Amino acid sequence: MNLLESRTDEAILWFEKARSANPEHPLPHAYLASAYGLVDQIGRAAAELAQARRLASDNRYSSLARLRTVGPFGVPKIRALFEATYFVGLHTAGMAEE
Repeated sequence: MNLLESRTDEAILWFEKARSANPEHPLPHAYLASAYGLVDQIGRAAAELAQARRLASDNRYSSLARLRTVGPFGVPKIRALFEATYFVGLHTAGMAEE
């Protein structure tokens, strides 16, 4: 995945396509929120995070702690990549730790 490999600009292009293909699914919005956060597009990141929160039925995007409990983020090496990219970007987008 481009985001986990710090190819953020490429990731943004693909997540924008995914969002366009399925605008009612929260996941592309969450990934875009993270990617935009990583490239300091804070306004866009916050808007995508807000949309992901509206679309998710289980409140998973209310905090990083909550998201960590509901999502399987893989083996330790992959989980470390999520921590270094996805979660950092979401925090920058405005997602609280707790």
